[in-house]
Amino acid sequence: MERVLGIGGYFMRAADPAAMSAWYRDCLGLDTDESGVWRQEAGVTVFATFESETDYFGSRAQQTMLNFRVRDLDAMLAQLRAKGAEVAEETQDMEGVGRFGWVTDPEGNRLELWQPA
Repeated sequence: MERVLGIGGYFMRAADPAAMSAWYRDCLGLDTDESGVWRQEAGVTVFATFESETDYFGSRAQQTMLNFRVRDLDAMLAQLRAKGAEVAEETQDMEGVGRFGWVTDPEGNRLELWQPA
């Protein structure tokens, strides 16, 4: 059986694509080239499904949520707050898994930030 090798891209609609790309670069440090190629650090990727009625993604209209691995969750959340981003006050600790926090991008997409254990 043929199998996928990994995530090849993540694409989203935006009212202002240039501003949205700049936000991801300036607030989250996504260092992409002119074609949008991002060479991420090696690490695990979780592929999971949730119940259709979950509130975990924020708005029920949001069908998917992007999760970014981070080295220092507290530092990343502080950086985002300093840039005026909408950051959730709560964080979550899961023993053996890591720590989680959330930010909403300028177009209302909730993102999860994960500091692996």
